Parts: sequence; C-alpha cells; structure tokens
Amino acid sequence: MNIVIVGLGEVGRHLAETLAQQQHSLSILESCEPLAHELDEQLDARVIWGNGSSVAALAEVNVPEAEVFLALSGDDNANLVAASLAKALGAQRTIARVHARVQREEWLFDLRSHFHIDHLFSTQRLAAVELAKYVRNPEGLLVEEIARGRIEVQQILLAADRPVIGKPLRELGLPARVRIGSIQRDGRLFIPTAADTLAAGDLITVFGAPAKLTEVLPQFRADALPESEISVVIFGGGEYGFSLAQMLEGHRYRVRIIERDERVCRQLSGLLNRTVVIQGNATSIQQLKEEQVGDADFFIAASDDDEDNVMTCLQAKNLGTKYCLTLVHRRDYADVISRNSQQLQIHAAVSPRQATNRDLMRYITHDRVTSVLPLAGGAEVLEAVLPAQCALTGRAVGAIQWPEGSVLVALLHGSEALVPRAEDVMQAGDVVYALVASQAKSAFVRLLKS
Repeated sequence: MNIVIVGLGEVGRHLAETLAQQQHSLSILESCEPLAHELDEQLDARVIWGNGSSVAALAEVNVPEAEVFLALSGDDNANLVAASLAKALGAQRTIARVHARVQREEWLFDLRSHFHIDHLFSTQRLAAVELAKYVRNPEGLLVEEIARGRIEVQQILLAADRPVIGKPLRELGLPARVRIGSIQRDGRLFIPTAADTLAAGDLITVFGAPAKLTEVLPQFRADALPESEISVVIFGGGEYGFSLAQMLEGHRYRVRIIERDERVCRQLSGLLNRTVVIQGNATSIQQLKEEQVGDADFFIAASDDDEDNVMTCLQAKNLGTKYCLTLVHRRDYADVISRNSQQLQIHAAVSPRQATNRDLMRYITHDRVTSVLPLAGGAEVLEAVLPAQCALTGRAVGAIQWPEGSVLVALLHGSEALVPRAEDVMQAGDVVYALVASQAKSAFVRLLKS
C-alpha cells in the first residue's frame, strides 16, 4: 500500500517500523530536521524534512496518491489540519492522533465530519480501553471492543449449571441491543437463530454496550454476580488513569485513584463523579497498607514511570491484591513482563504503543471491507462504510436478506454506536460491523458492493 505518515514520535516510529517490514510503500514527513535525517538512515522509507500543515510539503510526499494517511505528531491541531488537507488533496483514508481530551469531546462536536477525517484516536484512551477489558473480564477467553470502543465483544464458555442451558435464545430475556452473535459447539461455529438453544460447553460470542453486558453476564458466568462490588485501585491520576476511571466508575466498580500531585487531585475530583481521589504516594508500601490495597480486586499502575508501575504492582500483589495490571511504555519492558507474567504475578502488561499499533493496523488494507476481529472457528468481525450508491442504504436492517452465516452486530452512525435491531435504518456513511463465518464472507462482500 501507498502510506504517508506525518510526525514520527514514539508511536509513529513503532508503526513505521512495522509497515516497513511488511514492504509497504512508505513516505514520512517529519518537521524535526535531525530526526528526519536519522529516520532516513534507519528506515526503509522515503523520509522528507517538512511541515505536515504545508500543502507543498504534502504534495512532495505524494499525498494525493496515498491510500492511507496518518498524522501522528504530538500536536492535536497540526494533526487535524494535516489530515484534513490530505483528505482534500485526495488521500483515500485519513487518520489523526489527538489527545484523549479531544476525543472525549466528540459528543459535543463531530470533529471527524468537520475536518473530513476518517478516524481519530488517542494513545491514552486506547491503552485505557485495553486495561478496562481485563477488569471487566479478567479470566475471559476474549474481551475486545469495536465501533470506536462503544460496543464490547466477549466470548464465554458456558458451564452446565447456568440457567440459560437448554433455553431458546428468544426466551433468554436479553436486554435490548445485546446479541449472541455466534455459538461454537463441538468444533463447529454457527450463527444462531432465535429458535436455537444453548448447551453446556458452548463457546458463545456476545455483543453489546459494556454497561448492558455487565447486566447480562451473570446468566452466562457464575463469577459475574451483579450484586458483587469490584474494588479497583489506580496508581496515577494522569490521562491514562483518568480515562480508565471514567470508563469504570459506576456500575459495580468502586474506583479509587492514588495521585501525588495536589493540583491534579483537585482536577480529578471535579471531573469524576463516583471515583474517590486520594492524594498520596503509591510507591510507598506504608501508603498502600493504609489504603488497604491488599483487599482490592484490582491494582492498576498507570503512571508515566515504568519502574514505579512494575514495583507498585509487585508490592500490591504481596499485600494480597487479586489482580495486578500495569501500563508499560517501553516496548522491551512490555515484552519481558508479558513473557514472565506468571513469575512476576502481574496479570497483564499493556503497552500504549502496541495498543495503538493494533488499532491502526486495521486500516492498512486494500479492501473496502476490513477485518477488525478474527474469532476462533474461522469467523471474523468485518467493518465496512456504506457508500451512497450501496443497495443497503436507506433500508431497515430487518428488510435485508443477509447471507447465511452472517449477522449484523454493530452499527455506527456519526458518534452513536449500537447493536442494531430490525427497524434500524442504515444510511450512507454509516459504519456496519458484521460477524461473518468464513463460508459467508464472499457473499457478504458482494452484498455490500451491490
């Protein structure tokens, strides 16, 4: 693919290395002259020193021919301008990195539509999403998110003592906009109908908003009792810790943040409604004992210091915390911790770089239909934007004869994401997500192109 990257900080450099190894045609525009020269020597890519907000510089890296354009600098405004210009110049797909604060404001103003940018992301939020997955389902087989993080996907192995065993799906009384998308039984995966029943040992894939899934999980998992309160302690009140607390607070999570800086504590107290903010030093074993961290279900180290994160996790585990998660910024540290997680007794280590890389690689494809989540059994979740001329545009979901072996599991309209119902009408520009068995993929793609 012909790919252009503007701004190569830590996140962009990690992605550029991956893309170069995959033999993509890669052009890089970097505003720091010494870094541009360094990258030119180290990467198998065309590197030019220039400003991503300059039309002349964008033309020099042949942005009009770009299949994917990524603005990855640390400056929100520069990224928005560069991606908007790239789209106007003819780049097929544009992606811009922004601060998590900007992404949280999307419900107030649709920046994507205003700047004609296909995708906005923040490394802080992507890392927080990864951490939140482990909290919501620490022993789960799979916990992922689609539709810009607004729809959660969980796979659950059904035990024989669950009340849903033997019942048709139509009788389960699932909340609105929660769907069982697939059942894997005896090595065979199928898309169930309302008349299909569940059996012990089934591996089911469930889709829904995170809050909705929290309500329904007790039917499928004995360890997901709704009345049980889960205690979460977060070390670090920076953007990572704040984003994570905002995702978790409420429902059945009792969240506390330990932060050293008094000013940051005051800000957090004003922004978070149901999170207890504690000014203190989580690297102190005495502080951890005073806050009874050993009694917590989760201790999550989300500061900017990798060494402090790892050491506080070890201390919390020694005090008795059930699950310890850590944020790790350095790639080599993340690899070491992941390989030695059992010995260190750290349940998971999340790298912002790797979380970002995984998210962005979904867009590096020649196809209009993108695979965003492969599943065991040969199925996958596909993402596609509905063009104006598509036969599906303007029609209700229930009026479509979907190919056998496929089911629509999410619909993204502007900033609103939902698990669709039969009466929902699809519009041009909507992003659809479908769970598609391998034998149905060709028919599903043809339907989108009709």
